[in-house]
Amino acid sequence: FIANFEPLDPQQLAAVVEDVHTFHKFTQPMQSRLKTAYDNQTAFTVSSAHPRMVNGKPSKNPRYLQIRTDLQRPERRYLGDVSTRLSRKLAPGDSLCHPVDAVLTGRRNNPPEPGIRPLAVYNPIHYQELPELFMDFVCSLTGKSPSTTGAGSEGALTKGPFNALRPTADLNNALVSYILTGYAGFSSSAGFIGPHVRVDHDVSLLIPEIWARLSLQERDPAYLIEHGYLEKVEDFEYDGKPVLGSRLGYRITEHFVHGFLGKIFDNPAAVFTDEILKPEIQDMEAYVDGINNITEAQQRVAMRFLEDGSIEDACPPLQALLIIMATGKYAGMDAHHPDFRAMFSRESLLSSDWYRERLEVKQARDIALWKRHAASLQSFLDNDSYHDEAERLGISERLAMARDKLETVSSPEYLAGLVGTLGADPLRPARDLEDQKVVELGKAKLSPGLKTGHEDVPEHATVYDTPSLLQRVKTRLLGGSRHHH
Repeated sequence: FIANFEPLDPQQLAAVVEDVHTFHKFTQPMQSRLKTAYDNQTAFTVSSAHPRMVNGKPSKNPRYLQIRTDLQRPERRYLGDVSTRLSRKLAPGDSLCHPVDAVLTGRRNNPPEPGIRPLAVYNPIHYQELPELFMDFVCSLTGKSPSTTGAGSEGALTKGPFNALRPTADLNNALVSYILTGYAGFSSSAGFIGPHVRVDHDVSLLIPEIWARLSLQERDPAYLIEHGYLEKVEDFEYDGKPVLGSRLGYRITEHFVHGFLGKIFDNPAAVFTDEILKPEIQDMEAYVDGINNITEAQQRVAMRFLEDGSIEDACPPLQALLIIMATGKYAGMDAHHPDFRAMFSRESLLSSDWYRERLEVKQARDIALWKRHAASLQSFLDNDSYHDEAERLGISERLAMARDKLETVSSPEYLAGLVGTLGADPLRPARDLEDQKVVELGKAKLSPGLKTGHEDVPEHATVYDTPSLLQRVKTRLLGGSRHHH
């Protein structure tokens, strides 16, 4: 695995191998590699000490293999396994599972550079409630890293290059998953914290050490907020203009550092200083521009959902969120309105028609699947040429099982049993949105709200039915026009 290292010709390699004062500092495998290439006069080879030269300077992005500590220090893995068995009171023959019970998203942050706006406004660990978390997921804004030439939005959940579906399908599924499980949206910072503190991946590597030492209660955002371990980042004004600091959610405090990081550091406050916990102390102007960078990118990305019509496939909470990201208001509510935030609660989800529709779609797809299985097995059985194979493979028994399964998935009890699961995305507008009107205001196409009609629509706005994807394709191909009313 070699990338971004400088190819060394025989003359350059000779200078490395013949320098006895430094050659012995290479690991034994690298010494063998270089010595073999030197003896054989290989045309080109690479050295772990010589990154690729870019514009006369060493690359900032050499690739290397990470050390497997479980192989390098196997006694640690053994002690961990034995300790876990003792803690769980497992017999020697019982299977030992190490479940992953926490996943923290990572943030790539960068300081201001020529042509690159700052994105270093987060402290080491942030928590965001679902509206703010999904604003970030929709935009998936990334800072500039040593391996990239730019920064910006990578597309919802960074799935754009890999998924032929509309991003709303992934976002709907992710949102339902988060709401149902009550999973907390924590994130950690990489690259920079503030414009002056470079951390690279140091915080990322610390997270497992921190989280492994927290009890389940201590990972609960409500507990952390109540006891002052997390503080809310508030909106504020700077030079007379509003700055939406609340988009950053909550961040760890000095109390968190003293309460939890003393298990790792002798003096945690010397590591996590005020400048790290409050990046605005380093440079308020860069902090403000970084937040504006985030909110403006979120607005641009959300506007694309409105302009290309894909917002029609978003579930109601996500649709409301996209409209707030794009315009600041949804049915007269901003992001702080309790009625808007209630849309992201488990109770609201379970009682909603759009979630019920997901479960019905899941059942319908399961019925279609088992009908197809049964038909395929029956077709195999009906073919006299396959009689021996059908008997060998037990096709009759499999057909009976498929029919039993079809009867199960077709029952009302099966549908009731799906409550609390992901269901399936309809890949179309939710049925309680199909007749929804949309407001055209300039280039934006805005929903005035599911329940409120058009009372908030400006007088100069145009109202029209949302065209389906098929209708829009036909319009483009046939040169048709949109009918306003």
